[in-house]
Amino acid sequence: MNGIQLTPQDTIERGLALAAAEGADGCVVLVAETSSTNLRWANNTLTTNGAMRGSSVTVIATVGSGEGTAAGVIGRSSVTEDSLREIVSAAIATARAAGPAEDARPLVDGTVSDDWALEPEETTVGVYEKFAPSLGESLKRAELERRRLYGFANHEVVTLYVGSSTGLRLRQALPRGYVSSTGKNADLSHSAWVGTATRDFTDVDPLALDAELTRRLGWAKRTVSADAGRHPTILPPAAVADLMTYLFWQLDGRDAFEGQTVFSKPGGGTRIGDTVSPQPVNLHSDPALAGLEAFAFAVARSSGGSSSVFDNGLTLTATDWIRGGKLEHLMTSRRTAELIGVPTATPDIENYVLSVDGGAGSTDDLVAGLDSGLLVTCLWYIRMVDPQTLLLTGLTRDGVYLVENGEVTGAVNNFRFNESPVDLLSRFTTAGATVPSYSREWGDFFSRTATPPLLVPDFNMSSVSQAS
Repeated sequence: MNGIQLTPQDTIERGLALAAAEGADGCVVLVAETSSTNLRWANNTLTTNGAMRGSSVTVIATVGSGEGTAAGVIGRSSVTEDSLREIVSAAIATARAAGPAEDARPLVDGTVSDDWALEPEETTVGVYEKFAPSLGESLKRAELERRRLYGFANHEVVTLYVGSSTGLRLRQALPRGYVSSTGKNADLSHSAWVGTATRDFTDVDPLALDAELTRRLGWAKRTVSADAGRHPTILPPAAVADLMTYLFWQLDGRDAFEGQTVFSKPGGGTRIGDTVSPQPVNLHSDPALAGLEAFAFAVARSSGGSSSVFDNGLTLTATDWIRGGKLEHLMTSRRTAELIGVPTATPDIENYVLSVDGGAGSTDDLVAGLDSGLLVTCLWYIRMVDPQTLLLTGLTRDGVYLVENGEVTGAVNNFRFNESPVDLLSRFTTAGATVPSYSREWGDFFSRTATPPLLVPDFNMSSVSQAS
């Protein structure tokens, strides 16, 4: 044995062989190879750029059989031949010291990806070939116009390999990118933010992003004070994603069954089959969604709630969480599905699309139809207040604007808000068309979302905030 870095396939094959030799009854090995590159700019100057590579290995060893099966999980980064044996031994020792796993199920039967033998995919600074020159132009334009631009662009490709003692051999490479940019006026008294997600940066136009920042900073030439209270409020797709991603994460079947969430039925059980909104609202996930592609199989590096290490490799399929306002599914492992009495497991899928039947038009169209109210471009510091109602609190940031007679007429002070996204899905009065969106709060690590702009007639701005 030596310190040689192994290929992902070799790591998996040797890890499985070591586990079998040391007496494990089952084993799953996950190897994730990440390649990333980024650009950062501040004060109208490109400040840094870089490229990174990373690798992680997770070994899941099982001992025993049936209801007596126990599991041990050990994860490390940058594994070599020397350290792989230690990881496998530690996982087996952990399994032997553990009690029977409640979520124990037979490991997923073997399926072999056609591209199993391929090397990990990589990204390079070349991904910014079209983006970087336009970014340079936008920085020059901002300097001439005495504005300040700050921002970050990131692109990564994660190649995941999963192998098991049951013959499972899965591989999938997923690209993901995003841009987050803030603009400030000359005296730094006002700021605006825009962001977008992408797979390859060919569809991102920095000049268009800068034009939107310029427009929003122009709105701030007039400032207006507004009191706390309930205001007619337009939430663009990014702000809707800020709130609905939290709702998406609360679709845990186990937590709902145990009475811990807004999707728990009073008296016991879950609200599957109940109407959660009188509006024709749909919340849908599909690993094959064009532009929002996600892993096509379940990935679990730990068990908890409705995820299970025994489910690694389960095929994921299109799932309606909410259809026509009715709760259709919750996220479940095989164990949780049995517990709550649903026929099949519906594990987490790392994307979602929120849509409203009949929704049409853009944020600007919603503004044009509003006599008086607010336009809130992004939210931040969102935290849970009450899981039973999914009441959230947070702050507005980098752009709250006054709308009068169908036009934005000035910038407004920031607020603290208190709202439940479940309630919002019942109370909104107008929905635009669903488009790819990038959440200011969550987009750095969960960017595969699409949402519509919404008009909420009584959004609760609970207090005025001094945040800027």
